[in-house]
Amino acid sequence: MFAVMKTGGKQYKVQAGDILRVEKLAAEAGDTVQFNEILMVGTTVGTPVVADAGVQAEVIDQIKGDKVINFVKRRRKHSSKRTKGHRQKLTLVKILEVLEKGADKSGVKAAMGAGSVSGAAAPAAKPAAKKAAKAEAPAQAGGDDLTTITGVGPAAAKKLADAGVTTFAQLAAIDVDSFEAVKVKADWVEQAKTLA
Repeated sequence: MFAVMKTGGKQYKVQAGDILRVEKLAAEAGDTVQFNEILMVGTTVGTPVVADAGVQAEVIDQIKGDKVINFVKRRRKHSSKRTKGHRQKLTLVKILEVLEKGADKSGVKAAMGAGSVSGAAAPAAKPAAKKAAKAEAPAQAGGDDLTTITGVGPAAAKKLADAGVTTFAQLAAIDVDSFEAVKVKADWVEQAKTLA
C-alpha cells in the first residue's frame, strides 16, 4: 500500500521500506515519528487530508544536503562579485508502515519540523505566562498594577515599588518636585488620580 504525504512543504509518495530525505524534523536518531498530513492512501483521496490516516517512520539520522553555491557577478561594475554557500539541514527517515485507519490512536509522536509553528507555540506561551504572573504579583501584594499608566514600564514600576509606592492612591499623593527615588512625571500623577 502507498500513501502521498506532505511534510516540509513538499509531497512524497511513500510505501513501507522507503528511505527519504525530508526537511529537518525535531527528533533524534532512532525515534519513531508519524506523519499525519496524508493526502492520499492507496486510491482513497482526501480533501484536504485523509482522516485518521498516517505514515509511521523511523529517524535514521540528521544530515546536511549537498552544498549549493550562489555566485553573483555584476559585469562592468568594478568587479563586484559575491559567493555564498548553503547546505540544507535534512532528516533521513525510513518508512515503517502506512496506516489507513487508526493513526490517531497509535500513540506515536507527530513529526514536527524544527521550526514549525506548533513546535514554536509552546515556548511562546511561557513568556506570556511570565508576564501575566508579573502583572498579578503587585496586585497580590496589596498594590495596583502601575504599568497600566501610560509611560510607566516594568523598570519604573519596580523602582516605585522599591520606594514604597505600590498603589494608584500613593502615586497620586506624590509631589513631583520633591520625590527623588524615581523621576515621576506629572502626567503619571494625573493618570493615577483618575485610576485611584
